[in-house]
Amino acid sequence: MRLRGLIAIALLFLLPACGSGRVKEYKVKVVKEYPHDTSSYTQGLFFHGGKLYESTGEYGNSTFRTVDLETGKALTKMSFDRKYFAEGSIILGDVLYILTWNEKVVFRYDASSLKYLSTVGYRRQGWGLTTDGKRLIASDGSSKIYFLDSSLKTEKTIQVTLDGAPVRYLNELEWIDGRIWANVYTTDLIVVINPSSGVVEAKIDCSGLLPKSLRSPNTDVLNGIAARDGRIFLTGKRWPRLYEVELISK
Repeated sequence: MRLRGLIAIALLFLLPACGSGRVKEYKVKVVKEYPHDTSSYTQGLFFHGGKLYESTGEYGNSTFRTVDLETGKALTKMSFDRKYFAEGSIILGDVLYILTWNEKVVFRYDASSLKYLSTVGYRRQGWGLTTDGKRLIASDGSSKIYFLDSSLKTEKTIQVTLDGAPVRYLNELEWIDGRIWANVYTTDLIVVINPSSGVVEAKIDCSGLLPKSLRSPNTDVLNGIAARDGRIFLTGKRWPRLYEVELISK
């Protein structure tokens, strides 16, 4: 069964699962492909106000950029000092937040001008970051997801479980129709998480999304989920393509 648009996806995840509560399973079908900068070690990916934003990592190569979807080229780009490893990023309200991996700080910028505002202390590793429109939602590579206010104070923590077992290495995050989508680091798996219970309601198998013919020795893992106008976009670290995809039931 092919599912077009987030309305169909929303209905799937809001309806109760068949009696047993079985986890739904999907694979992806490519709708369209776009160029992606192979220098981008993708950490955060999101749309806001019609623009595509991407944060990239690695010491000495960390950036935040606005990206032209059709060409994959950076329209604007700011680089970080080589002592910082940039991670997930998101805009909440008028502020852009960018996590760092081990440096225990979060950078804040004015969302419209990208003017630097402040550096805020952060007590855990930074991995993925998204928002439900009210709070920041962050991962730290564990099986936990943290809900934060705009000052980065933790309001709630959930543990993510699949069939009762913790799911570790939760990485890049995206909020899609009331659910948290998360890349599971080093795998081709995306999990769809109930934000109240932490229970994984669906698994999305993205194996084979980037064909072997497009891989090089520098190609890294799947990482990067973005949604816009009922469309889902996926990419990976140093991938040469960004894909618009459909979900297909397995």
